[in-house]
Amino acid sequence: MDSLEKIVSLCKRRGFIFPGSDVYGGFAGTWDFGPLGVSLKKKIMDEWWKFFVENREDIYGIDAAILMNPKTWEASGHTATFADPLVECKECKSRFRADKIADGINESVTTEQFLATHTKCPVCGKENWGPIRKFNMMFTTHVGAVLPDDDQEIAAKNIAYLRPETAQGIFTNYKNIVDTIYPDIPFGLAQQGKAFRNEISPRDFILRDRECSQMEIEYFVNPKTWKDNFETMRELQHEFLETIMLLPKDKIHEYEVPEADRAHYSKRTIDFMFDYPNGEEELMGLAYRTDFDLTNIAKASGKSMEYRDKNTNETFVPHVIEPSIGVERLFLAVLSSAYTEDEIDGSKRTVLKLPANLAPYRFCVSPLLKNKPDLVAKAKEVYTKLRTKYGNVTWDDSGNIGKRYRKQDEIGTPECIVIDFDTLENNTVTVRNRDTAKQKRVSIADL
Repeated sequence: MDSLEKIVSLCKRRGFIFPGSDVYGGFAGTWDFGPLGVSLKKKIMDEWWKFFVENREDIYGIDAAILMNPKTWEASGHTATFADPLVECKECKSRFRADKIADGINESVTTEQFLATHTKCPVCGKENWGPIRKFNMMFTTHVGAVLPDDDQEIAAKNIAYLRPETAQGIFTNYKNIVDTIYPDIPFGLAQQGKAFRNEISPRDFILRDRECSQMEIEYFVNPKTWKDNFETMRELQHEFLETIMLLPKDKIHEYEVPEADRAHYSKRTIDFMFDYPNGEEELMGLAYRTDFDLTNIAKASGKSMEYRDKNTNETFVPHVIEPSIGVERLFLAVLSSAYTEDEIDGSKRTVLKLPANLAPYRFCVSPLLKNKPDLVAKAKEVYTKLRTKYGNVTWDDSGNIGKRYRKQDEIGTPECIVIDFDTLENNTVTVRNRDTAKQKRVSIADL
């Protein structure tokens, strides 16, 4: 079993992540987060928000609606360009994203280029392909009273899309923010929320799914200073990933995206790649979107998107630097970096060496024996005090103490606190460290 399979197994076994609609046999490209997964995911999102919003004076938060006026996606170019290269096997009728099943090609691949790779169908093993077709990944829905027997003209008037990114909700609120709080430029707007992409072939666990969470910032700058602002934002991404998420520096790589592969709105893009268990994959992107979005909104809405600098009186349409990261991709990067197999006292164990600020539980409190009322009562007292102080504290009195340690190691709890008979005598407890398995006596007052 390779390491990704082990992580997937651990996630289901310990309540981090389950297949979506699991009881009904699943639903491709969807995943449900269990109690431990929700906790880890929320901590990741909270740390990002604290780092980029709460600890800064130049970035503000917003929460835009998922359903937006369809003009949004016309002006942004999504209805025309948000597409992946789809190829269909003529033998078994399976459909794939062409650039993900063949080597040496990208999203702009032509039918001729794809056929020249002599790629065999991953399902039936045959080499009999149809032409490359562009497949728009936006999910469509209808808003209002649209009936199944309505004609296409009626239905088309009520069409809407599930947002494929959170960025456009920021851009459509740019004027609202400028008109209400008029921040000094440069300034950023940050948003966390769901995005939906109708992936042709979801794969690699939570790396490529149809429903995901995003964390994005649109940082509005004077076009004259975009290069300096881009570099500052690039350095901030490294600081967050390496010092807050504690991802290994040697697993993070920058890839300067060539012009042919960049999104239609980007003049420069750096993809931050990460060494996942299944190979190097994109973790996040940093893009220079110029004034593409605001200019298009101005054209489509007839409203000015200009900004007047308070200090210089200069008027211009701001340019934008955009760091964008998928929560699930960061979740898996954190989880795979923490996943460790080692040996303690001749016994093999699996341990998640999660940073204390991200671990679902900070402490686990246990009585040495659950059939001794005095120990249980004292342990409950300690548990209540720690839970009041830290919040994320768990209780475990099942099985022997060794099995409890192994369980807490596997879910990433940094320290286990055991109340034993000495506790009743001197008010000290045994504190056992997850990473080293070493134990020490600590006064309850010092916890």
